[in-house]
Amino acid sequence: MQGYIYPNEFELQWGLLIVLYPYVTGLVAGAFILASLERVFNVKEVQPTYRLALLTALAFLLVAPLPLLGHLGHPERSYEIFLTPNRQSAMAMFGFVYAWYLAVVLLLEVWFEWRRDMVLWAQQSTGVRHWVYTALTLGATDLSERSLRFDDKAGRWITIIGIPSAFLLHGYVGFIFGSVKANPWWSSVLMPVVFLFSAIVSGIALVLILYIITSLIRSRPVDMPCVDKLATFLFYAMIVDVSLEALDFIHRLYESEESIEILAQMVESRLFISLIVLQLVLGTLVPLVLLGFFSPALRTSGRSRGADELRRLVYLVVAILVEIGIFSIRWNVVVGGQLFSKSLRGLTVYKVELLGQEGLAITLALLALPLFILWGLVKLIPPWSEARPSDAAAH
Repeated sequence: MQGYIYPNEFELQWGLLIVLYPYVTGLVAGAFILASLERVFNVKEVQPTYRLALLTALAFLLVAPLPLLGHLGHPERSYEIFLTPNRQSAMAMFGFVYAWYLAVVLLLEVWFEWRRDMVLWAQQSTGVRHWVYTALTLGATDLSERSLRFDDKAGRWITIIGIPSAFLLHGYVGFIFGSVKANPWWSSVLMPVVFLFSAIVSGIALVLILYIITSLIRSRPVDMPCVDKLATFLFYAMIVDVSLEALDFIHRLYESEESIEILAQMVESRLFISLIVLQLVLGTLVPLVLLGFFSPALRTSGRSRGADELRRLVYLVVAILVEIGIFSIRWNVVVGGQLFSKSLRGLTVYKVELLGQEGLAITLALLALPLFILWGLVKLIPPWSEARPSDAAAH
């Protein structure tokens, strides 16, 4: 701790759980936008990941409010935002945005996408699984051609509605920070856009990781055109994201004449590892170089320079590094904006605890929870094409 710090600035109000919250919601928005590439924009190469991306978005969305509830300390009172809403509070409005995105967008699209399969699974299974799938069909067991066409059309329109909804879900998180005018590290009109594009990057990287790992676990060949296309989208999304972040950083430095000295000190000391090493070097520059070198879609020659196994390994490493970089971005925004005093003359420190309400243990548990939920969803409604039941096998 150095310089002049007010007594109420010793302890940061927003800790590791608030860092986790925008990271998880970003994964939700990014995975859903990736799924929309096949559904709305007809990018056939990413079709093998469409259903997996939907289930990934749903699993992480179910966990998204838990970091906020854990931070508040009284999760049993969370229902009051619906009973006595404060329309002037961006944080309070999250409950309505979350409910819309969960109930109207994701759950409906998943139901329309899997309805045919659930009807056939209900017919082909017995015991508990029969009753579970029967309940999930909600009584809609018509498998006529007209009904299936309606499912496809309804799912497409829900996806179209879901794209701006995904933008709203994560863009408003950036709006919360960007609207804090008194904080030169946060105050920027570009903050919602930066948050949104970094969410797209993180969502693509997550689905890429899950697709490669699940293919290896299932002993199934990885669709190389699919992962090549994902790597290409990841590369271009990173270019846009890096450009926006650079513009945002330059804008904040330009408008913060009085705070430029303390911000420079903070970057050089408190945020050097998270900002320079993790975010800029490992999370941005290294992935861009590897993608540019190994992805055949990014080379003018169009010739593969390595075996498919090497390319898959590089894609996996790149995606993991990207996730580390995106989490570092969230850390630098949330924690970094609280490290300097309101007098702009001193820096405080933030020490992560292992246990406690906002400790490392609960954060890792909340990060692992959506993966367990995704595992359960995959067991219940498999996203793999070979798992889809055939009409001929129906009773």
